Amino acid sequence: MSVQLRVVLDQASQVVDADQARAALSLTAGLVATAPRGCVVSALVPRGAEVPVHGVQDVRGLPLGRQELAATWQLGIAPGVGGGLIHAPSLMAPLVRHDRANDNDQVTVTLWDLDAWEAPERLSKAQLVWQRAMLKRAAKHADAVVVPSHSMAERLGELGRFGDRVRVIAGAAPEGFAVPADASRRREDLQIPERYITLVGDADSLLQGFRSAAQAGADAVVLDAPEGSEPVLADVAAAAGLPERRAHIRGSLGDEDRAAVLGGAAALVATSAASAWPWRAVEAMTLSVPLVAVESGVHRDVLADGAAIVSTDEIPDAVIDALGAGERRLRVLAADRSRAFSWASSAERLWALHAEL
Repeated sequence: MSVQLRVVLDQASQVVDADQARAALSLTAGLVATAPRGCVVSALVPRGAEVPVHGVQDVRGLPLGRQELAATWQLGIAPGVGGGLIHAPSLMAPLVRHDRANDNDQVTVTLWDLDAWEAPERLSKAQLVWQRAMLKRAAKHADAVVVPSHSMAERLGELGRFGDRVRVIAGAAPEGFAVPADASRRREDLQIPERYITLVGDADSLLQGFRSAAQAGADAVVLDAPEGSEPVLADVAAAAGLPERRAHIRGSLGDEDRAAVLGGAAALVATSAASAWPWRAVEAMTLSVPLVAVESGVHRDVLADGAAIVSTDEIPDAVIDALGAGERRLRVLAADRSRAFSWASSAERLWALHAEL
C-alpha cells in the first residue's frame, strides 16, 4: 500500500496571490519528481478546479469553492477532507484536531510572509483577520509550520507556541525561469526604457531606490506595484530627485514578461526589510542580475553573498558600484547563490519532514 501525500492547491481555480500559486504548483511538481519509493502525490482542490501538474495520482475536489473553504477552515470545519498526510503550501489548510500518533494523520502548512503581524497596513481587514486566525489554528493543530528562512523561524517563535514544530524550507524561482527569446519586444511593449534598474519594495522603503537611480543616471522600473499606487510612487520618486518620466511603475507581470524586465535590468534593488520570501530577488539571482538589498534577516539568510547587502543609507553608493566596477563580480555571485535553490530540493526536504513526523 502506497503512502499518499495530499497537497492543498487552494488557488487551482482562483488565483489570489500569483507568487504563492506558482510556488504551490512548482512544489507539487517537485514532490512528484522526488517521491520516495512507495509514495505518491495527490491534490485537494476547491470545487470545480483542475490541477495542471503531471504525475499527480488523484485529485479530490472538495465540496466548497475557495472562499467557502477559507471561511469554514477558519472556523475549524473541514468537510470532505479526511485524514492522512496533508501539506498546504500556504495557511489555507484544514487545521482541525487529529491524531498523528494513532491514525498517522499529519497536517503541515507554509507561511511565506509575516505581513499580518509586521505590516498589517498592506492587507485588507478581512485578510488580516483571516491570516491571524489561521496562524492561531496552526499553533493549535499543525504538526509543522514551514517558513522559508531562519530569521522568519525565529520571529514566528515569538508569535505563538510552536515549540520545535517550525521548519525552514526555502522556495525557488519558477521552474525554467529564463529570459525569453523575444525579451526586447516584450520590454518595448511594456514601455521599458533601455537603461534602467528594477526596484522592489513598498512606498515607505523605495525612496532610496529611486535616489540611487537618480544618482546613477538610470531610469527606475518598479515591479509588483499595488493597483492604484502609481501617483504615490511617482511622488516618492520626485522627492528622491527622479523625474516622473524616469519612474516606470508596473504591477504584477507574467513569468516571461517579468523575466524579460529583470533580465534587461542593470541591477535589481530590494529595498524592503520585511519578513517575507524575496521572490523577485531570487528570480534576479537566477538570471545573474547584479543585486543590491537592504540589510535584513531574510536577505542575510537567503541572498547571503549573492548580493550586496547594505544599510538603507548605503543603497545609492552600492547601486553605483553594481553598475560599474562591481557588476561582473555581482553577476557571478548571484548566479552561484541561485544554485542553492530549487523546487526539487525543497520537495525532498518536505518529504523528509513528513517522514520525520
